[in-house]
Amino acid sequence: MPEQALFGSMLMGGFECAAQQLRSRRRLDIAAATGHDVRAAEDYRLLAAHGMTAARDGLRWHLIEPRPGQYDWSSFLPMLRAARDMPITIIWDLLHYGLPAGVDVFSPRFITRFAAFAREAARVIASETDTPPLFTPINEISYWAFAGGDCGDLNPFATGRGGELKRQLVRAMLAASAELRAVDPRARIACAEPLIHVFPADDTPDAIAQAARHTESQFEALDMLLGRKEPELGGHEAAVDIIGLNYYYNNQWVDHGRPIFLGDWLHKPLHQLVETAAPRYSQPLYIAETGTEGVFRPYWLRYVCDEVRTAKARGLSIGGICLYPIISHLGWADDRRCLNGLLDGHGADVARTAYAPLSDEIRAQSARFRAPSSLSAAA
Repeated sequence: MPEQALFGSMLMGGFECAAQQLRSRRRLDIAAATGHDVRAAEDYRLLAAHGMTAARDGLRWHLIEPRPGQYDWSSFLPMLRAARDMPITIIWDLLHYGLPAGVDVFSPRFITRFAAFAREAARVIASETDTPPLFTPINEISYWAFAGGDCGDLNPFATGRGGELKRQLVRAMLAASAELRAVDPRARIACAEPLIHVFPADDTPDAIAQAARHTESQFEALDMLLGRKEPELGGHEAAVDIIGLNYYYNNQWVDHGRPIFLGDWLHKPLHQLVETAAPRYSQPLYIAETGTEGVFRPYWLRYVCDEVRTAKARGLSIGGICLYPIISHLGWADDRRCLNGLLDGHGADVARTAYAPLSDEIRAQSARFRAPSSLSAAA
């Protein structure tokens, strides 16, 4: 049979919606910088023209609730209505690193305010569409805890507090999810967590054990959400309906050392990493983010799609592959031109130009996923 897609099409597009403040206090707003916020209808049509009828997209909390309890949905409603009218299936991120000004992510007030925002977002969506909603309440808890709580590279720019930040984000996601489901019991909750592998720095028992611990830590946030670890946080097995795995070209590395890229003799095929993750959970899986830059874009997509088919042949089910981002944008910290999307428009008023080799690969892979498998055809 054709591959069973979770969201309508196996290949999906991801619209970068990062909106955090940098250390310089400059606010990123990738949706505005690419013009997606005002061109959502055009962008969704372009996505559908490439056979992709599902996407990840996001709300910008800092614009919607600039002051506690005061909501302005004007930045979101045009996107919501464009998706409804296409129609296109959207998994909505509620928090993609972008906290409103003055919010202390470590405070109890952060949790209650975010949960209230989630409740109001669910009400707005329910008032505009009858479609059962899909949410990723908080994007990449594991990465945010590491980059923002341990390394000081992402807000709140803390060090030595990664575990504390991870637990706080877990509490907030659980509280927000409860509010989403209270408004609409049909709501489905997806996570988006990095899929990684860490190799030992040497062959000593200590190095091997440490690398194994670091690899295992990728599942900690999800295990907390599901109540398998530190159940006092409030996690439970029904907390997450869909497991999203984010996988990029640099998601494997030597512990405290060099990255392990595709082609390196150490590199583990993606299907093997999925084989490690999938048996841990009963929820359906999808690749929530994947992609690369430059001329390698179509080849990377081909590799990921081939690996997904290999995983399927080994008895695993992966219900989607989200190409992320779908619109190229400027670098977060240096404003460099990141040629990482299907559409290479670096600006709100720039024409959307599809990168032809990637466009061709998307069409080819979409056709392969829609076609009956060779085994079915042989039968």
